[in-house]
Amino acid sequence: MNRKLINTIFAVTAVWFFGGCGASNYYILSNISTPKTTYAKNLQMIGIEKVSVPKYLFKREIAIARSNSEVSFFNNAEWAEDMDEGLTHRLIGFVQKKFNQPQVYAYPWGLDKQPDIKISVQITRYIAFGDQVYLDANWRIENMYTHKSSARLFTVAVPTKQDSKSIVDAMDRAFGKLEDDLAKGLYKF
Repeated sequence: MNRKLINTIFAVTAVWFFGGCGASNYYILSNISTPKTTYAKNLQMIGIEKVSVPKYLFKREIAIARSNSEVSFFNNAEWAEDMDEGLTHRLIGFVQKKFNQPQVYAYPWGLDKQPDIKISVQITRYIAFGDQVYLDANWRIENMYTHKSSARLFTVAVPTKQDSKSIVDAMDRAFGKLEDDLAKGLYKF
C-alpha cells in the first residue's frame, strides 16, 4: 500500500475511534411504566394537557443543581426528546393502562367533542441536587361539564448517585410516584 493511503486510513480510523469516545449518551423518560395494580373504574373520555416543565428542562443536556440558585449541565448526557412532550405521552399511556381506558387523549383534543375529564400537570422543580432528585408539581383534575375539580400539590425526593445514568433512573422513579399520586386522585374523583 502506498504511504498516502495508509495515512488516510489511519486518520479516518482515529477520527472514528476518538470521535466515538466523546459521543453523548441519550436518555428518555417517556417509556410508559407498567402499573403494579389497576383500577376497575369506568371513566369517561379523558384529555391530558401537555405537562408543563421548568425552562431548564427545555435544554437537551441533563440539568443538575449545584446550589439553590445555580444549575449546571452534564457534558455528554442529553435528553433524546422534548421533556414536556415525552412526559405527556408517558402520562397518557400510564392512565390508559392504570384504568384500562383507551379513551385518553393529548391536548389539543383532536376530537369531535370535548373530553369529560381534563387533567393538567405543572412541574415546578425536577432536578438532581446532592444525592436526591427532587420533583415538585401540582396537578388538577376537572370535570369539563360540571366544573367540579380536584387539585393537589405533590413533592418527592428520590435518592440518586452523581452520575447521569443514576440521575435519569431516579427521575424516572420520581415521575412514577407522581403518576401513582395522580391516578389515586383520579380514582377518587
